[in-house]
Amino acid sequence: MSAPQQPPAPLDLLADPAFDTRHIGPDDDAIAKMLAVVGYASLDELVLEAVPDSIRDLAALPLPAAADEATVAAELHALAARNQVLTSMIGLGYYGTRTPPVIRRQVLENPAWYTAYTPYQPEISQGRLEALLNFQTMVTDLTGLTTAGASLLDEATAAAEAMTLSRRHSRAAQDAVFVVDRNTHPQTLAVLHTRAAPLNLTIRLHDLSEPLPELETFGLLVSYPGSDGQVADIGSCIGAARDRGIVVTVATDLLALTLLTPPGELGADIAIGSAQRFGVPMGFGGPHAGWLAVRAGLERSLPGRLVGVSVDADGAPAYRLALQTREQHIRREKATSNICTAQVLLAVMASMYAVWHGPEGLARIAGRAHRYAALLAAGLREGGVEIVHDAFFDTVSARIPGRVGAVVDAARDAGINIWPAAEDLVQISADETTTPAHLRAIWKAFGVDADLAALDASVAPALPDGLRRSSSYLTHQVFHGHRSETAMMRYLRRLADRDFALDRGMIPLGSCTMKLNATSEMEPISLAGFAQVHPFAPLQQAEGYVSLIRDLESWLCLITGYDAVSLQPNAGSQGEFAGLLAIRAYHRSRGAGQRDVCLIPSSAHGTNAASAVMAGMRVVVVGCDERGNVDLDDLHAKITANGDRLAALMVTYPSTHGVFEAAITDICAVVHDAGGQVYVDGANLNALVGLARPGRFGADVSHLNLHKTFCIPHGGGGPGVGPVAVRAHLAAFLPNHPVHCPQPGLAAEGGVGPVSAAPFGSAGILPISWAYVRLMGPSGLRRATETAILAANYVARRLAPHYPVLYTGRNGLVAHECIIDLRALTRQTGVSVEDVAKRLMDYGFHAPTMSFPVAGTLMVEPTESEDLAELDRFCAAMIAIRSEIELVESGEWDRRDNPLANSPHTAAMLAGDWPYPYSRRVAAFPAAGQSQAKYWPPVRRIDGAYGDRNLVCSCPPLSAYEG
Repeated sequence: MSAPQQPPAPLDLLADPAFDTRHIGPDDDAIAKMLAVVGYASLDELVLEAVPDSIRDLAALPLPAAADEATVAAELHALAARNQVLTSMIGLGYYGTRTPPVIRRQVLENPAWYTAYTPYQPEISQGRLEALLNFQTMVTDLTGLTTAGASLLDEATAAAEAMTLSRRHSRAAQDAVFVVDRNTHPQTLAVLHTRAAPLNLTIRLHDLSEPLPELETFGLLVSYPGSDGQVADIGSCIGAARDRGIVVTVATDLLALTLLTPPGELGADIAIGSAQRFGVPMGFGGPHAGWLAVRAGLERSLPGRLVGVSVDADGAPAYRLALQTREQHIRREKATSNICTAQVLLAVMASMYAVWHGPEGLARIAGRAHRYAALLAAGLREGGVEIVHDAFFDTVSARIPGRVGAVVDAARDAGINIWPAAEDLVQISADETTTPAHLRAIWKAFGVDADLAALDASVAPALPDGLRRSSSYLTHQVFHGHRSETAMMRYLRRLADRDFALDRGMIPLGSCTMKLNATSEMEPISLAGFAQVHPFAPLQQAEGYVSLIRDLESWLCLITGYDAVSLQPNAGSQGEFAGLLAIRAYHRSRGAGQRDVCLIPSSAHGTNAASAVMAGMRVVVVGCDERGNVDLDDLHAKITANGDRLAALMVTYPSTHGVFEAAITDICAVVHDAGGQVYVDGANLNALVGLARPGRFGADVSHLNLHKTFCIPHGGGGPGVGPVAVRAHLAAFLPNHPVHCPQPGLAAEGGVGPVSAAPFGSAGILPISWAYVRLMGPSGLRRATETAILAANYVARRLAPHYPVLYTGRNGLVAHECIIDLRALTRQTGVSVEDVAKRLMDYGFHAPTMSFPVAGTLMVEPTESEDLAELDRFCAAMIAIRSEIELVESGEWDRRDNPLANSPHTAAMLAGDWPYPYSRRVAAFPAAGQSQAKYWPPVRRIDGAYGDRNLVCSCPPLSAYEG
């Protein structure tokens, strides 16, 4: 007899689990256990106690309901399909390129690379540091200069950094000008003007065919090749400038430099550019690795990060970030730049493109692009078209009075975008992806019928003989030893194995929000409809992008309570800068241009102070009280002292000390009463989403770190996205752009100018944050915030019996992070915060944020994505380390020779002689179960001071590694 049939399951039981249950680590049972430890019955009860009544807003966010992963994937595919992927021959710094599949799969789509953090703990970051050293070597070799940084945000902002570097280094008078080649990309010119205005720097455009103007000049920027393609002999111009003590910057193209004499050999002080065409998709503008290289003597003025070679405790070569004392977190308002996020993931891709192709392969790609451009120009000339320049690399300028629109339209009908540069001028750029069919289509658009084969047999190169490169480049073995895919795959795997990223374990970094970067959020960025769109393509061809951008702007406004958002800033630091520019412009529009004082609490991120200086403001520091809150008495005193000079207060909320300050609404009110504006740094927004909205509790402007709260991965130190959100009265002063204005209806002269090269910044990774919001929905976003607050309080309560928690708010609660105070232990035992950070590596953890915002402390942010088992593993490690400190304190372990002082312990140490007074097991396997899943730091503790004294910032010879 057959068994009776079961009734069909209800539809809701057949549905996939909600995405928030995959994103949020602790399940309901785990949350109940964590709440019991913290002392609350529910998440709602915890929130009511933790978040001040004055800011709490628990109304459901009016966002679309959460969708499942299949639905969101289909929606993103549909958005990508709405973008028309035409062949781009626009140029202007963005080119078609082919990402080698081994690099796309093993780097761009590999969480071992994209979930890593900035390599501030170098012992467990040796893989990405080596890749960045390759990048620096690639740039210095191709430019002929001595030192290059580990990437900047894009080419235009790199040019702006070169301008301010020139001003700092020059001895010219304060009213000296910055002379800029007229033949420079329009977006670069616009960003230069944006950066120059608040610093009272004067830019003078100049035709380099004429002698340099007889003006007091601190810097000169020349483009080589020019924006319209021209390759001019800039050597005499550089020489004349150097004779007058002018600092010379060359904006150039790395691919062109495989064929052209490098700027360093022509006498340049600085070179800048983008590495986009080295295998990184256009992505509607980014992210791409900008770069800056300098001659000897300027390396200590470099903006951004610099990888250097040092030694570890055994004297073996090891990589680290060099010269960090010049950066914003230490020098604050005196820093060389406000840059915090770089473009590490994209710099790694570009460096590996060079490793994969080698010097011969790069020269072949460059030669092919140049050859197609030369053939294109020759065919047009035969057809009677005027070609503006005889010498060019990959870009041809054609003068066609009265025909520009018709030719551009005809090319577009053939599936190709070219650039209408002026009323009578078009530009066409060849690149790695150009084919003979493209040339024929362009000729047809011009009404020309050319014989490609005949031209190929007769046309000479279009590069000047006197500028042909003769020097070698990329001679290091790393650029010659990985030609087979097997070798390349293994090299990338070896480097990844030397790193610690989120795919290995928890990265509990305070203020950095290292949460899950879900695969379903990451996958869409590789779709051709998102990856292969030029940022200056007509917006009618980017309907999918425009729709996605408008959605994200709207959702971010709803989440934060602001009225308008610009997605253009391509890093948090750029969002800060844009927000402060909006405040500056607002005051000026009201006749209050004298307001230039920015109040900043002593606990603030260093980027706050550096950004304020970039925006032309004067920094005044406000103290904090013993509980880590803004000192209200000092705030009132500083407001009174500065009177009508007060422009703004920058404050992080929750505070940098990890607490919800109850007085935040009063703080906002007193600043407004004094005529100032309130800037709330959005670095800690992961404690507010769904619970409070800065635009509603008194803030006027915030930047939002999409690479923190909204799941764009940190990529080993970049990319980042830092949108700026404002209330209505500041909306007219958001960034705009000379090509596409990001704010519809905003006149080109209405905003403050662009803060990044592309109209919508790093648009290529915005689908990640769009997907996160769409997958989580309003309830999921709120639950994520609640769980992040619970996790931080759970860790704080578990560790409090062993380490003091430095700051707490109401009822002894913290926000989404907590600060563990080791200062008393250090005084008693000599065990430093660095010892604890390095010992955590032996336990299989990345250290929390070390000595920020208070020296001698660790700031822990567990995020909502870590499950209870991982939180408990971390707490167990910290408690075990406290027990180890007791052994030092009691004298059982020697103060100078113990597992903490000697950490981290490498496999090589265990395999060699063992002179230490503790066992190998205690050294390398301090936690139970580690033998089954052990991460081995590849080097011992690194001597940073040695690396700064003996600065080496490019690939050392193999002999350095012998022995």
